[in-house]
Amino acid sequence: MSEAAPTFDLQSHSRHSDGALAPADVVRAAAQAGVELLALTDHDTVCGVGEALAAAGEVGIRVVPAVEISTIDVRGADLHILGYLLDADDRDLMERLQSYRGQREGRAAAIVQAIKDVGFEIDEAALDARAARGESIGRPHLAQAVVSVPANASRLEAEGISEPSEFLVAYLIEGKPAFRPRQGPSVPDAVAAIHAARGIAIWAHPFWDVSEPDLVRETIDRFRSYGIDGVECFYPTFDREQTELLCDACEARGMLTTGSSDFHGPDHREFSRFRAFSTHGREPALGPIAAG
Repeated sequence: MSEAAPTFDLQSHSRHSDGALAPADVVRAAAQAGVELLALTDHDTVCGVGEALAAAGEVGIRVVPAVEISTIDVRGADLHILGYLLDADDRDLMERLQSYRGQREGRAAAIVQAIKDVGFEIDEAALDARAARGESIGRPHLAQAVVSVPANASRLEAEGISEPSEFLVAYLIEGKPAFRPRQGPSVPDAVAAIHAARGIAIWAHPFWDVSEPDLVRETIDRFRSYGIDGVECFYPTFDREQTELLCDACEARGMLTTGSSDFHGPDHREFSRFRAFSTHGREPALGPIAAG
């Protein structure tokens, strides 16, 4: 007998960061997919939370006020911390997130210059339009702004690149020619910001960013010393062994265990379906997130 798909989905993205849909449409898509408990977790912004909460009342599901904060770990990795049940109207939180977005914007400008330095043209008008709408500019948007320029077509074809995600992997990840690192915030900064807004802090998709099992365990211990509350243990790319390692580590430490499909839009190459993750038979420990 196959495992039923979870009815919670605690990471999703709208046009306010790197998703394809408006917040209300994210909520409607989740409801149509059978989600009962949803979190809209745009990167470094809570601007879509109000719209998502209003839509949730219309379709009869519960939306948790949330955010995903991009951080730089002391080991140099670009890691993400999810914040749940926070006060999206908290002025200090909004000021901190605005500062974090400013750091993202500085990084985006540095990557644009690096892309030009390696010989590609970039659709800066498309990036300016996103900025004018108050939407963030991340590496997926920068990759799209390269792949969409006709003048780059022959070189991209010669390099076997046909999609933005392929350009991102070839040029915009750590160790590649146009990668430029973030300068902050740190993981403790993000945890503190979430807690100050009366939220719960969770490490997002560990094996996506840290691959070695022993290092994942070590990182969980270190993050626990920062006060983090749990780990996203259930994720589309995690196999049973990875999920069980994460759940075992959290249960031994009294930490929460959450999960998500990381929905970015119906046409996204990897994260296009709600509830598209497995708990591999383990019982999630959502704690206050489930209680409301």
